[in-house]
Amino acid sequence: MGHFLDAVPFSGIIRIRDMMYGVKDPFRLDQGDVSFDAPETVKAAMHSAIDDNHSHYVQTTGIPRLIELLVAKMRTVNGIPVGEPDEVMVTTGGIHALFIVCQSLLEPGDEVIVPDPEWPPSMGNIKAARAVPVPCRLHETLGWRYDLAELESTITPRTRAIYINSPHNPTGGVLTRQDVEAIANLCRDRKLWLISDEAYEDVLFDGAEHVSAASLPGMYERTISLFTFSKSYAMTGLRLGYVAARDDGLRERMKKALFYTASNVSSVVQYGGIGALEGSQANIAAFRRELEGRRDLFYAGIKAYAAGVFSGAPPKGAFYAFLRIDPAWRPQRQPASGSLSWAMTEFLISRGRIGCVPGADFGANGEGYIRFCFARDRAELTGALESMRAIFATEEHGRTRMISRGSESEPVPLSHVTSTVYADGFARDEV
Repeated sequence: MGHFLDAVPFSGIIRIRDMMYGVKDPFRLDQGDVSFDAPETVKAAMHSAIDDNHSHYVQTTGIPRLIELLVAKMRTVNGIPVGEPDEVMVTTGGIHALFIVCQSLLEPGDEVIVPDPEWPPSMGNIKAARAVPVPCRLHETLGWRYDLAELESTITPRTRAIYINSPHNPTGGVLTRQDVEAIANLCRDRKLWLISDEAYEDVLFDGAEHVSAASLPGMYERTISLFTFSKSYAMTGLRLGYVAARDDGLRERMKKALFYTASNVSSVVQYGGIGALEGSQANIAAFRRELEGRRDLFYAGIKAYAAGVFSGAPPKGAFYAFLRIDPAWRPQRQPASGSLSWAMTEFLISRGRIGCVPGADFGANGEGYIRFCFARDRAELTGALESMRAIFATEEHGRTRMISRGSESEPVPLSHVTSTVYADGFARDEV
């Protein structure tokens, strides 16, 4: 048995996502899934692929037309000097791209510097390669960016790579061009690899700029760039990503990891990717404008209904609200872990049907925070905010809480309410 996998944790996001499917009329602000539908060009291309019987094996690294379009996109949009089509591989989503990179690049005991807080699969994939993730703090006071001197001090003789994710999940922080240039200089000077996760490259607000590290002078040779169709084209469930790397030896390993985990990415989904890239790109800007509107709606609601509980500036990228929890807030029943962020998560789900993710799941520096996804439609966001208003108003001002009795609800004195923790780990009120 692969005992080393015992040390690779499942993300709490998975536990919450699976549990939320059992909540009646939930507000799904827990998972990073947009409410938009994929563009018509994507759906039409997939329909045509099925009608044309494109249901057979295709090239392991990707259908040539899709690779051709990806090379052109990275050259023109990202400024990455991709040379030959062989430098690009199609993957089953961004998480699969990160998996094959870690399996191909890292040796047991290698260290990879990762942001803290960070998307849990980045650390999990490093551990699955028997390497060691080394957290480096992102600072809220710096707009969830690094203290670059602190980042440099984290490098040791065992450091193999620096992993960056900008725009960032979960905080929405965006590295500036100066940040990326400084990190690139560190990698050149220390002969390190740079893994650049650019899943949210098109989700930027307030004039923020996305900089692909591989576009900087001399950096394509030591940068591995990861991308996905999930966010830009609302194709989260279709699982389509891609990765670019110049190093021949690394790519040969990556091809093996790709073949032995997927043989080839779904042929029909790849044709959907072709449709996305050949069609109008207007959806990207339209999605971004609507996401900015939803961001502003959500933060206005937080200010109106939960300002005494949550705080934090709106993000410059991605589509998450990573909010600080007032340290004075306490639930009726504290979870065994003693985690404030888990206590708040359990409270919001059990009392308000509001999906969310505890900051502790993103690393030690995330404790005391909570993540909401504001990419859901406006009605769902408004419903979640109204639910939040109700439960926090009851907590702060009332001596009663609305407890369901069959099909009706009536106020019950708090002294008559007990909270029981069930097998799923969440507390529910009983009278």
